[in-house]
Amino acid sequence: MILLVGLGNPGRRYQTTRHNIGFQVLDRLAASLKLTWTVAARDHALVALMSKLVLAKPETFMNESGVAVSALMRRGRLKPQQLWVVSDDLDLALGKIRVRHTGSAGGHNGLASIIERVGSADFHRVRIGIGSNREAGESAESYVLKSFTPDERPVIAAAIDEAVALLERELLEKPRQE
Repeated sequence: MILLVGLGNPGRRYQTTRHNIGFQVLDRLAASLKLTWTVAARDHALVALMSKLVLAKPETFMNESGVAVSALMRRGRLKPQQLWVVSDDLDLALGKIRVRHTGSAGGHNGLASIIERVGSADFHRVRIGIGSNREAGESAESYVLKSFTPDERPVIAAAIDEAVALLERELLEKPRQE
C-alpha cells in the first residue's frame, strides 16, 4: 500500500495559490485515474482510493498536515517508506521538479509537521518549484498564498502534468516492493 499526499490548504480561498500545488497535482491525478474524493473525517482528509494506492489531501491546513498524515498512516499500518508527499518549494525555480527519498523539511512547515508527527524523515517527496519572485519586503508566507500570475500559469500547468506523469510511472507502472 502507498499513501500519496498532496499538501495544501482546504477551501476555495486557497485553491489556486502557490502553496496548493500538491492539491492541484493530486486533483489532476485523481481525474486522470477517474477516482472520486470522499471525506475521511476521522483522518482529517479527503481521500481517493485505488487498489494499493490511497490519495489524500489533508483538511488540517498546511502547518498541521502531519495530523492527517499520521492518522492515515496509523489506520493503514504504513511505514514512512510507503509515504509519498507532493509539495511546493519556494527555493526551486518555477516549474522545476525535485524528487527526494529522504531529507529535511527544508523550511517547509507542512513537511516539518509530517516529520514531527510521523517520527521520521524517511519518506518520498516530490517538490515543485513555485519560484521566488517576491516583491521587496514581501514575506514568504504572503508569497506562497498568492495565485500564479498569468505568465506563470503555463509553466505550472506543464509542471503539474509532468508531476502526474512521474507519479503514474513511479507508483502505478513499477512493481512496488513492500
